[in-house]
Amino acid sequence: MKHALASGVDGVAAGLGEGPYAVSLNPDVMVAMRDGVQLAVDLYVPVAAEGSVATRWPCLLERTPYDKSGTAQSDVVAGQPLPLSKPQIARWFASHGFVVAMQDCRGRYRSQGVFTKYTNEADDGYDTLAWLATQPWSNGRVLTQGLSYCAHVQTALGSLAPAALTAQFVDSGGFSNAYQGGIRQGGAFELKQATWAYKHALLSPRTQQDPVRKAALQAQDIRAWFRRMPWARGDSPVSAAPEYEDYLFEQWEHGDFGPYWQQVELCGERHYDGYADVPMVHMSSWYDPYVRTATDNYLGLSQRKRGPVHLVMGPWTHGRRSQPFAGDVDFGAAATLDAAFGGSFYELRRAWYDYVLGRSTDNPFARGRVSIFLMGGGSGRRNAEGRLQHGGRWLHADDWPLPGTATRAWHLHADGRLDPAPSSAPSAALDYVYDPANPVPTIGGTITSAEAIMPPGAFDQRDDARFFGCEGSGRDIGERDDVLCFRSAPLAQDVEIAGSIRARLFVSSDCVDTDITIKLIDEYPPSADYPQGFAMNLSDGILRLRYRDSWEQPRLLVPGEVVEVEVEAFATANRFRQGHRIRLDVSSSNYPHFDLNPNTGAAPGRWCEARAAHNRVHMDRAHPSQLLLPVLPLRDDG
Repeated sequence: MKHALASGVDGVAAGLGEGPYAVSLNPDVMVAMRDGVQLAVDLYVPVAAEGSVATRWPCLLERTPYDKSGTAQSDVVAGQPLPLSKPQIARWFASHGFVVAMQDCRGRYRSQGVFTKYTNEADDGYDTLAWLATQPWSNGRVLTQGLSYCAHVQTALGSLAPAALTAQFVDSGGFSNAYQGGIRQGGAFELKQATWAYKHALLSPRTQQDPVRKAALQAQDIRAWFRRMPWARGDSPVSAAPEYEDYLFEQWEHGDFGPYWQQVELCGERHYDGYADVPMVHMSSWYDPYVRTATDNYLGLSQRKRGPVHLVMGPWTHGRRSQPFAGDVDFGAAATLDAAFGGSFYELRRAWYDYVLGRSTDNPFARGRVSIFLMGGGSGRRNAEGRLQHGGRWLHADDWPLPGTATRAWHLHADGRLDPAPSSAPSAALDYVYDPANPVPTIGGTITSAEAIMPPGAFDQRDDARFFGCEGSGRDIGERDDVLCFRSAPLAQDVEIAGSIRARLFVSSDCVDTDITIKLIDEYPPSADYPQGFAMNLSDGILRLRYRDSWEQPRLLVPGEVVEVEVEAFATANRFRQGHRIRLDVSSSNYPHFDLNPNTGAAPGRWCEARAAHNRVHMDRAHPSQLLLPVLPLRDDG
C-alpha cells in the first residue's frame, strides 16, 4: 500500500531545505533472496509533477540491522539538538529526485530469516540491488550509503561488483580486514563485540516475542560480567539468545587468520581486484574502530580503480561527525564535517551523488581526494564545557600518506627517555608484571557500541571513576607498576604527524604467550587550568605475541628468549606543540577494549585459568627498541 507524504514538514523541522518533488511511501515491500527468505524494504519514491512525462530515478540503498524506520543518534545536523529519523532522511533525499530504499537486514525487525552478524550480507545485498535495478521506476543506477554496520554491508556487496552499482558513501565501516580492526586487532579480540551482542540480542524480534528470553537478558549485569572473565558458551551475558552467543564465540574462538576471516564480508582487501569500479568515499574518524578500515580501503581501492576514490578522516568518535569534540577534548568549531564542507552531511552526500550522476558539475571534494583533520595547535585552556581546547585544522591532498611524510625513530631508554638518539648501553631493560586479574583499564580510544563500559574518545590518562576498572584516584595511568612510560624532552619546536603508528620492540617473557600494548600520548605541560598537565591519548595498539611472525600460523614463546616484534596502532594526525612531550606507554593489557591474555597459550575464547607474566622490554645497543612516527614537514600555517 502506498502512502503519500506531505511535503515540507519533517525536512524543514530538521533544518534541511525540501527538494522539488513530493514523495510517495511504499512500506514493507518484501524482496525475495536467492534462498527464498524475504527481506522488508521501505521505498520512498519521488512523485513527478502532474502531466509530466514518466520519470525513472536513481536509487539510494541503505541496508540496516537497526530498524529501517528508527532513529540513530549519529544522524544529526550541526546546530540541531535532535537526530533525524531514518524516514525523515529518506524522505528528504527522495524529495531531491532519488528513490530511497531502506531495508531491514535478514532476521532483523520486519525481515524474515535468522540474523547472523555480518556473514549473510554480500549475497543479500547483491540480490536486493539487482531487484531494485529492475523496478519500473528505476533508471538502472543504484548508489549505496550508510554508517557502521550499514557501511559493512556496502563493501560486502561491492566486492561482488553488481552491474547496477553506481557509487558508494562508506561511513565508518566496510571491513578491509575485520581480523585487524573492528572485531580483532593484533590477534586480540575487541570486546565491543560482546556489548553489541548483548544490546541487540535484547532488541531482536525473537526476544521481543519471547517474554522468558527477554526477562533472562534483562536480568544480566553486563558490568559484573566484565569483572568475572573468562566467559564460556552457555555461561555468558547472551546465553539466553543462543544465535547471538554463537556468532560472538565464533568470532572470539577463531584466533588465527584462516578461512573464517577471509570471507567476503570480513576481508574486503582480498577482493579489491574484483571490487566494483565506481566512485567511492571512505570516511571515518580518529577515535573510531574503523580508522584502519577506511585508510586501507582507500589505499587498496584508489590504486586499482579509476574511481574516483576519496578518504575523509575527522577528529570524532563513531559517527559523531557534527560534534567538535571527542571525550574530554575539543577541536574547535572548524572540526565538524559541516564546517569542513560548508553544509550538512546530507547536503554533502546529495551534492556528491548529483556530481557522480552528472546532474551537477559541482564536486564537493574538489580540494583533494584526501581530507584529514590534523589535531592540535589549540590554546590548551579549559573551555566552558570543561574540555581541553586542543584545536586543529583540515588538510587536503591527493595522496595518503600525505606528501612529504617521513618515518622518524624515537628510541626507548631505560631511564624513561624517548629520544631520537639510540641507546649506547651494553645492557638495558625494564621489567613489569602483567596480571590478568588486575589489567590496565581502558581510558578512551577507538571504541564504539560500549559507552556504558568504555567511553570512546580523548581523555587525560588518569585513574577516573568514569572508566571501568578505575577507582578514581586521579593517578596518572603511566605510574602503574605494570606500565612502562617513555617521554621525550619538552619539544623545542612543533612536531606534526599523520599516519599509522608503530613500535619496534625487543621483548621477553617468562610465559609462552602474552600481549604487548602501546599507546601514543600528547603530554601537555602543567598549566593554570590543568595543574598536573593533560596526557591526551592519540592512538593505541596491541600484539598477541603468538602471532609475532604469522597471523595464520601462531608460534608460542620460549620463556626468556628475546624476540623482536612490531606493534601497530591505528593511524592518527596530530600537532605536538612546542613545550609538549611525545609519550609512549607500553604494557600488556588495555581492558576491556581488548580481551585478556591468560599468558598460558590456551585457545582464544576457551581459557579457564590464567597466570601472571613477568615481561621485559630490552633497549640497549643490541636491542634498539623504538617508536616509529610518520612525521610531516613542518608548516608555518598553524
